[in-house]
Amino acid sequence: MTLVDAAAKADALAQAGDERALATLRLQWDEEIEAAARDADYRVRAQAYRAIAQFRFRKKLELLRRGLEDESPATRGSALIALEGLSRNHPGDVNAFRPLLHELAARDPNIAVRRLAVICLKNGSPQRATLQLLEGIADSEDAEAELRKTARVVQAALKKKALGK
Repeated sequence: MTLVDAAAKADALAQAGDERALATLRLQWDEEIEAAARDADYRVRAQAYRAIAQFRFRKKLELLRRGLEDESPATRGSALIALEGLSRNHPGDVNAFRPLLHELAARDPNIAVRRLAVICLKNGSPQRATLQLLEGIADSEDAEAELRKTARVVQAALKKKALGK
């Protein structure tokens, strides 16, 4: 079984609520995921970060930080997708990565990575600095249209979340 196959199986187990089988699979693939995240090939690293989310591997959040700082946009994107998935029910995950997410959203040279960073911010708490950053992106004439639109949508969702408290 490959990492891709194991990750798909882990995702199916998580969706079925079979925590025991998922935990067993995590034990079997723990070292392989770590090794894949350090592979020289960016495609293997990207798969490793996707697998972290599919395995619901909360213990690997610090490994995600390495992915967010990777030289490859594909790897950074995969790490962002994993963080977004893991943070849906755990806003603290986004809050722990907030400065790095702000940096990626504002300055990453890859537009897709910037959009994914903005999307991740929606799962965090509605902090003032984040709202200001999103407003700046949404109002920027230099930013790509889809990025501006995403920033507006996420900013509106965070403002709504702030009012609901």
